[in-house]
Amino acid sequence: MGEAETPRVTIHEVARRAGVSHQTVSRYFRHNEGLKPETRRKIDLVVQELNYRPNLVARSMRTRRTNRLAITLPASTYLWPVRLLAAASTAAHAEGFQLEVVSMEGDPRARTERILELAGSGQVEGILSLTPLEIDPGASPVPIVVTGDYDDNLRSVNELADASPIREIIEYLASLGHRVFFHIAGTQTFASARNRKLLYEQTIRQHGLTSYGIALGDWSPQSGYDAVRGLPEGSGVTAIVAANDHVAMGAVRGALSRGWRVPDDVSVFGWDDEELGRFATPSLSTVAVDREVQGREAMAKLIAEIRGEPVPRSPSRSINRVIVRETVGPPPHACGELPV
Repeated sequence: MGEAETPRVTIHEVARRAGVSHQTVSRYFRHNEGLKPETRRKIDLVVQELNYRPNLVARSMRTRRTNRLAITLPASTYLWPVRLLAAASTAAHAEGFQLEVVSMEGDPRARTERILELAGSGQVEGILSLTPLEIDPGASPVPIVVTGDYDDNLRSVNELADASPIREIIEYLASLGHRVFFHIAGTQTFASARNRKLLYEQTIRQHGLTSYGIALGDWSPQSGYDAVRGLPEGSGVTAIVAANDHVAMGAVRGALSRGWRVPDDVSVFGWDDEELGRFATPSLSTVAVDREVQGREAMAKLIAEIRGEPVPRSPSRSINRVIVRETVGPPPHACGELPV
């Protein structure tokens, strides 16, 4: 004969040992903040002692709730907003929800049809879409929140495509004495790359600075390396503004391969605050993008709609922050030198 199965601990047993009602234990697992600290402490001890976990399946059958949410994104992309997804997942779990990532094929109309099928399946209580949908808000039985910051291929738009730090970068470099700039752009099918290129041109012109030119890169380190290697001798470039950190790191390597010192001969700025750039030698000046706050705010809005609560308003702030590190310094001509 096999071993007898250990009886499953019930909410009533937790309540008996904690000296409270089972309704109080149920409120505890709904994260109800109305419980007294001493009551919560007693339940904490019993839950830990018994390693008790609520039966979510039974709960969903009673309440017709699944405690599950979905994040949808297009299947035809290699770009995954990992930091946003991680932050959204953490926010969902903190509120007692489980999160599924679902890829959707087809154009916006086809994805909308599939998302409405998912919404009507009873499997999820709400959906967060990272790409545009052609949807009537009243057509879905569960709340659907669409972030306005990605297009059909998860390319940044709107807030994530904000290029305003380019102006701050150029003005800071100019304050150090830089006068001749070079921009290595990202792939121009991205709104973020187009916006950075456009604002670079406008800022250079408005401040009476000189742009040696713009190299159209592809977000890769190789494009940054090739662009710098392709600069002619005596170009006079002392400041390079790269489309992202990968391009910037390629640009630094290209400069060093020519015998140029960074930042003594040429300064380099990136974008994204990639972890590798923080530990590079020299460490990379960049723009930190708070994609985590985007994920948290989008998830908070979805959960508020599910619960019928007021949707929290996003504070007025920028998700971008310029960070100056070791790849930036005064231009060499301040010491009577120019890179050759």
